[in-house]
Amino acid sequence: MSLESLVARKHKHVAVLMGGWSAEREVSLVSGAAAARALEEEGYQVTVIDVQRDLAGLMAALSDPRPDAVFNALHGRGGEDGTIQGVLEFMGLPYTHSGVLASAVAMDKPMTKRLLATVGVRSPQGLVLERGALTGQSHPMPAPYIIKPVDEGSTVGVVLVREGQNAPAGEAWTFGARALVEEFIKGRELTVGVMGDKALAVTEIDFAADVFDYTAKYTAGHARHVLPAPIPDEVAEEAKRMAVLAHQTLGCRGVSRSDFRWDESKPGTTGLYFLEINNQPGMTPLSLVPEQAAHVGMSYGALVSWLVEHAACAIG
Repeated sequence: MSLESLVARKHKHVAVLMGGWSAEREVSLVSGAAAARALEEEGYQVTVIDVQRDLAGLMAALSDPRPDAVFNALHGRGGEDGTIQGVLEFMGLPYTHSGVLASAVAMDKPMTKRLLATVGVRSPQGLVLERGALTGQSHPMPAPYIIKPVDEGSTVGVVLVREGQNAPAGEAWTFGARALVEEFIKGRELTVGVMGDKALAVTEIDFAADVFDYTAKYTAGHARHVLPAPIPDEVAEEAKRMAVLAHQTLGCRGVSRSDFRWDESKPGTTGLYFLEINNQPGMTPLSLVPEQAAHVGMSYGALVSWLVEHAACAIG
């Protein structure tokens, strides 16, 4: 880092938003604390704000002192669905990650699938059902299939219905008024981080369960990240291409992460399926995107600094 850059950073005040009120609050607190520490080590003045469902309080915290940029480490509803982005746009504050429209669309899994289908991104067949429709005796599609919330992250509320299992009881599924029901793609879990308009790498997530659920994702020892993924070059390149295409089509900025399933029993890349995009991926030093950034030679501190330096506000 040049002396000029260090001096400039010492005069730049960054507010880190973390916590929130979604099901991913605890994950956000970890991401935000890690980002705040790294930004301080990189020379920025940092204020940490634990976001509550208190708009007046949040705006007051962002007004005195007013930051030069906002690092958005919130996850889930209210934090990455366009809600907080709209507040920051209203206040004219530059912020990291995607803007209002891209955030809202990326958080809505069915809308993302429909939009990406228009540019040729393959995803599992699925349908959206009201929660009450899950209470019947018949299955909504042939098992095995996945039930997931239409607008949650971190695999919150994901359920696998296996062959031979009774139809799900909707009363037991409490993750929103609507559910996305998708065919289950048996295969390997892959993920690709995108920074700017460039794919970082492909990671395979190796885990024992059939589904990479919340427990597997956040419990030590339940999953292993294999980087780079031990897959054919053509599959890796196609996953990267689809991840960049998803990032660009939705209008994401900063970093995003796209998740895939690869059925290696199918020829070529025909078994590669896009699952979802996370436009506000986890940002602990051991999270998937920071791991991929380190793999291509970028430190965690450099990554969070890059996000701050590329913070933007459409209204200005």
